[in-house]
Amino acid sequence: MNTVRTADVEHVGTQKVAVVTGAGSGIGRAVALELLAAGWSVALAGRRVETLEETAAQAPAGGAEVLTVRADVSRPADVDALFDAVRDRFGRLDLLFNNAGTFGPGGVPVEELPYEAWRHVVDTNLNGAFLCAQAAYRQMKEQDPRGGRIINNGSISAHTPRPHSVAYTATKHALTGLTKSLSLDGRPYGIAVGQIDIGNAATDMTAGMQTGALQANGETAPEPVMDVADVARTVRHMAELPLEANVQFATVMATAMPYVGRG
Repeated sequence: MNTVRTADVEHVGTQKVAVVTGAGSGIGRAVALELLAAGWSVALAGRRVETLEETAAQAPAGGAEVLTVRADVSRPADVDALFDAVRDRFGRLDLLFNNAGTFGPGGVPVEELPYEAWRHVVDTNLNGAFLCAQAAYRQMKEQDPRGGRIINNGSISAHTPRPHSVAYTATKHALTGLTKSLSLDGRPYGIAVGQIDIGNAATDMTAGMQTGALQANGETAPEPVMDVADVARTVRHMAELPLEANVQFATVMATAMPYVGRG
């Protein structure tokens, strides 16, 4: 089910248009609201309509338009329907924030990880990112004026793993390769592709870190977190660059988190 909330329909067609996946919570919600506050029209995509509508309800008053689309990014038909809805409503696409993802079952040693759990993480984090990027790429290549931007949500785990995180870490390393390849292939068409690697943003997904997270030495220790709004502002900066400029990779993290020197 798709729902539209229009704050000022006279501006539709002149504002920039973004798709944010995983927009019902956490980083996706924060980025969507930051873009809306900056005047972007935003399509909110996610698996649960009720959380998307909660995000939409928090949108600031003004000239932005919100489109909510229920979509499971691991399903090709859902992704096709999402981008069809965006094309039908807005006529173009300027930004995809490829954010939907899952950590999978936490704290499970590799030898005990069920294949179904591995497959779910791969389907969401990697296959879903590819499907959305492919759909966005097709639209950006054909629209007039041509071009646009894709920002993939990587992770500190795209560089350095946590213990017992084989599926998540493998997909985030693969996402870096996806980003590089898309960036190269998008050059002739004015499609800029970058990646933001995020560490310890304060969301529901990271709530347990402040009480204790497993470290590489086997100990459990609390970790500092940062305001998710700082991530959202970084994504907005990347998004609003002219297409002649690109942040290829950005790392934004809690200053004192155990990343530099992890392990």
